[in-house]
Amino acid sequence: MRLNIAVALLFCVVIFKADAQTDTLRLNFQDAEKQFLQNNLSLLAQKYNVESTRALIEQAKLWDNPVLSTDQNIYDGTSKKFFYHNAEQGLGQVFVQLNQVFTTAGKRGKQVRVAEDNAKVQEAEFNDLMRNLRYNLQLDFSQLSTLLEQNKVYQNEISSASNLISAIQKSFDAGNTSMKDLIRLKALLFGLQNDMVENSKQINDLQTELKTLLLAKETTFIMPVINDGANKNVTLDISSLIEQAKTNRADYLSNQYQFNSATHNLELQKALAVPDITVGASYDKNSSYAPNYYGLQVGLPIPFFNRNQGNIKSAKYGMISQENTLKANEARLKNDVVAAVNEYRLNQQLFSTQQLEFNDQYDTLFKNMMKSFKERQISLVEFVDFFDSYKDTKLQILQQQYNLQKAIADLNFATGTTVIKP
Repeated sequence: MRLNIAVALLFCVVIFKADAQTDTLRLNFQDAEKQFLQNNLSLLAQKYNVESTRALIEQAKLWDNPVLSTDQNIYDGTSKKFFYHNAEQGLGQVFVQLNQVFTTAGKRGKQVRVAEDNAKVQEAEFNDLMRNLRYNLQLDFSQLSTLLEQNKVYQNEISSASNLISAIQKSFDAGNTSMKDLIRLKALLFGLQNDMVENSKQINDLQTELKTLLLAKETTFIMPVINDGANKNVTLDISSLIEQAKTNRADYLSNQYQFNSATHNLELQKALAVPDITVGASYDKNSSYAPNYYGLQVGLPIPFFNRNQGNIKSAKYGMISQENTLKANEARLKNDVVAAVNEYRLNQQLFSTQQLEFNDQYDTLFKNMMKSFKERQISLVEFVDFFDSYKDTKLQILQQQYNLQKAIADLNFATGTTVIKP
């Protein structure tokens, strides 16, 4: 039994004496979010992907390079020399040609539009990653605060139960209390200690996850500061929130940009079926009817076999697929917003100032019940029932506070913007 008490006290020291550490970090959510945006490595990596895709827009604007070619003598069979030109007699062939491809049907502009759409998709995916990580940050932040408050409940009950057991132990030693009552109280204390150890393990896991998100020092102990001002009634109009979600939700915008890209790609594939024109100039010495020949070249592929039919058909089906994906995403967006609003309203109704008053009254009742049991005004069974009920009720109140914070996070996540500040 003493070993269990020591283990529980050890967890208390590790967690609740964090204030004594030099690297304890007290943060409200706004400060945590700011640090998260500055330091998160996943966001930084995705940001470089966005910049990489934007560079392809500049690439799509560039013209094709001109082609310079020449045809020179390698071996002269008469003189039996390599790279020989008889300059004195004006003999030896020289051929130089310069070609430039000119695209038709607005291909370059269409390629730029596709590249711009792809850059917007990457940017939307970056924002969606940030939206998901921010949501996880908010949940972890709120849950950590709840678990720390729950540990205080366990600590208070363990302290009270330990003091009570010490008094009952003396009474038992004096022969005034039965062993059954003493063992029952020690079993109650043992259960509380185990519950607190499990609660402390969850705190440790969340500390690790939050420090990873914030890129905080590994020895830092993060102490969340929750803003109670967030728990106020807010007027929520579902139609307005749905429109906000369409404007701000990165996953919906990504699907929209992908549909635009598919539409522009279809236009590009149709344009690619139109032949490009190659224009060139050439100079030929001693290889034509004229000693010095200057020529103009014009090339135009004849679209007889390949008219880009397959790519056009593929692009058409791709556009239809993206259109249906966009419609499905829009339906999911609307349902997400409605569900989040209903969840928030339900939790807001359960959380009230009366609940906080009841919480204070329950603490007072707990002290009175402890006193009554010590004075033998109530039985052990009544006391243990109340003791369990007190713990469960306190934990339920804290869980309800977390549920409200989660409902706020879900609402902000569903709309893609901060409707209610956490």
